[in-house]
Amino acid sequence: MTQTAAPVVRKEVVVNVPVERAFALFTDGFGDFKPAEHNLLAVPIAATVFEPRVGGHIIDRGTDGSECRWARILTYDPPSRVVFSWDIGPTWQVETDPANTSEVDVQFTPLSGGQTRVVLEHRHIYRHGPGWEAVHEGIDGDQGWPLYLDRYAAITNGAS
Repeated sequence: MTQTAAPVVRKEVVVNVPVERAFALFTDGFGDFKPAEHNLLAVPIAATVFEPRVGGHIIDRGTDGSECRWARILTYDPPSRVVFSWDIGPTWQVETDPANTSEVDVQFTPLSGGQTRVVLEHRHIYRHGPGWEAVHEGIDGDQGWPLYLDRYAAITNGAS
């Protein structure tokens, strides 16, 4: 597929904790800021697990024990960077072909005063094929990455 301008969603937030803590709260606490209603399972989510290793997954576990593995960990470089696939297609179903998935690159940069800049870049969205624009619209909109990062910042800035 040829694209004249590859669509990228880029968001950033500054949090009031050192980089190591910011990274840990993002990865270990992913389920704490991921909205429960963002759910591809047929039952409510009991937990969202971020497996902290290359080859791991982000998994939603249902209250009935069912699982939805909707992302693969591609890079895990604490405390500076994590990259994971976005295996959710335009019809909001899990995409099983890695060639049809996008990537989320999250970088953590230490700032003065014990703060951390967190930059999230969701790229290669066009790989989702026909209907990729719906994916772009969803992740860029108020209920997408802005919501996730707002919730992450609220939790992080309240952390000790």
